[in-house]
Amino acid sequence: MTSKLQVTVPKAIADRYRIKPGDEIVWMAAGDSIRVYPRRSVPQGRGPAARLRLFDEATERQRTRHAKAAPATGGRGWRREELYDRGRPR
Repeated sequence: MTSKLQVTVPKAIADRYRIKPGDEIVWMAAGDSIRVYPRRSVPQGRGPAARLRLFDEATERQRTRHAKAAPATGGRGWRREELYDRGRPR
């Protein structure tokens, strides 16, 4: 944030969302947060349909992140049956 209240968008974010110098962005209050949108992708309205669409988009991003995560190898390292025999003399 500069003394003139200007903000620099990080290059990685600008590249990801195709924001170029001269593009307009919109700042929207979202509870304790601020959402920043390129002018071309501002959600229309703040009603239930817009909130549901935002939720669906966030859910899809989470599914994508989860799918890219490395799968756990080797399972839990134990089986249910082993729980019943634990601590018993053999």
